[in-house]
Amino acid sequence: MPAVGNNGALGFQIKAKCNVCKARSSVMSLLHCEVETPVFMPVGTQGTLKGLLPDQLEALGCQIMLGNTYHLGTRPGPALIMKAGGLHKFMNWNRALLTDSGGFQMVSLLKLAEITEEGVKFQSPYNGSDVMLTPERSIEIQNAIGADIIMQLDDVVRTTTVGPRVEEAMHRTTRWLDRCLKAHQNADTQNIFPIVQGGLNVALRSESAKQLMQREVPGFAIGGLSGGESKNDFWKMVHLTTDLLPEDKPRYLMGVGFAPDLVVCSALGVDMFDCVFPTRTARFGCALIHSGQLNLKQKIYAKDFQPIDEECECSTCKRYTRAYLHTIVTNETVSCHLLSVHNISYQLRLMKSIRKSIEQQCFPEFVRKFMANMYASKEYPQWIVDALLAVNIHLDLAAPIAEK
Repeated sequence: MPAVGNNGALGFQIKAKCNVCKARSSVMSLLHCEVETPVFMPVGTQGTLKGLLPDQLEALGCQIMLGNTYHLGTRPGPALIMKAGGLHKFMNWNRALLTDSGGFQMVSLLKLAEITEEGVKFQSPYNGSDVMLTPERSIEIQNAIGADIIMQLDDVVRTTTVGPRVEEAMHRTTRWLDRCLKAHQNADTQNIFPIVQGGLNVALRSESAKQLMQREVPGFAIGGLSGGESKNDFWKMVHLTTDLLPEDKPRYLMGVGFAPDLVVCSALGVDMFDCVFPTRTARFGCALIHSGQLNLKQKIYAKDFQPIDEECECSTCKRYTRAYLHTIVTNETVSCHLLSVHNISYQLRLMKSIRKSIEQQCFPEFVRKFMANMYASKEYPQWIVDALLAVNIHLDLAAPIAEK
């Protein structure tokens, strides 16, 4: 029977499970929108997705996007957002929102941050002033923003960190979760997800999941990955964590957005993903396609009058050629817009195909076809081969290459 969970402001129903691996297709019911999973969530750091308008995202079928608590809390600030009626109204977005906690800035702005049991003291990159982000303050800002899913403040360390600091961060993350849950004011409309930490240590990550599962929460995030660790370490920690987390609640893998990673981690049982990659790579003139990327800055596209992808139905592919995009890419602002439309469309179509293949019980075949298109020589990265084998999906191999 499909698993059904309902916790406060979140309902979760598994529609179908792959009969080979851990992939599942589900519906997550939130206040503003029903979200089909596995889902890729575009990142709109300050209430805007670089290069796209909210109505364009809706037209592409996007059901949920992200905002950044640290940046929104600094500018324009929670008071103004609350006065506007929350971020949904402020940015004119009628579907679901997720906000991170600000914890990632412990890593990305580490030279500007001081971490204590109280919280994180930042030096603002905007004006140099000190900003204290505690678990309570993080939740206060996120309550003002009004996102459907909000994240606990966690103690984040780089994945390459070893030793006592990793264990300290793992236990502190649990203590901070309890403070976040106590501070939360909108449990009937907003859902807190705790974040599994523990670095690359199997025992610590297992203990973190165990501790967090003792709390009454509607879903879980997998944190502390996709930060420079080897792909071999990466997939093993994802596999371990999805084995530990409950089946009847959504699992969110933070900061992951490369297409092969989305496919592999869906097979490993992940439901939710986010990353700035599609829009960031668009700003560098790259378009996502089934075989990887097209770098439209290259001269070979100067007289290429094909669309980026003949099978893509996005407005960019319907109206513009590679030659035109080559002419304007990285030189004109509109090129970022046009490529962002296509790249977000690519990511959303990929996730739709994943869901459809799970529901039709042909996900392993989909994975094999996807990988054959992405790696035409069939020289698959070894981590992909190993990760898929761990969940009973065998690729048609030529001579796999090793990748650490």
